[in-house]
Amino acid sequence: MAAAAFAALPQAQASDDAMQAAIRAWAGRDPAPGVLKIEIAELVENGNAVPVRVAASEPVVGLALFTPQNPEPEVVHVAFGAAVARPEFSTRMRLARSQRIVAVAKAADGRCWQAGVEVVVTLAACVEP
Repeated sequence: MAAAAFAALPQAQASDDAMQAAIRAWAGRDPAPGVLKIEIAELVENGNAVPVRVAASEPVVGLALFTPQNPEPEVVHVAFGAAVARPEFSTRMRLARSQRIVAVAKAADGRCWQAGVEVVVTLAACVEP
């Protein structure tokens, strides 16, 4: 019975296309480059708990983090009640393998920006045996 229920769940798709679709769904459009800074180590020994900080240099109502090679491309979405002048958040994330991490910012007027950074992971996380 449990196996049948598990089989009915949608399969996670790790790909650049899945990540772009998730970004479009969250942002409502394809974001332009700019206004974001991602602080993350470019070489990560263990992908189980990777610290990351995302900051925007313009007022935004939301920030999000995406990965193309994790089982799910959406890592986190942070919403602010009103446009915050210097928005930022920090968290820890799992990385399935080496990949490009993408942060996206959304302004109250609908403008969106993105920035990305390549991260090399030597010991992967999130990987099914």
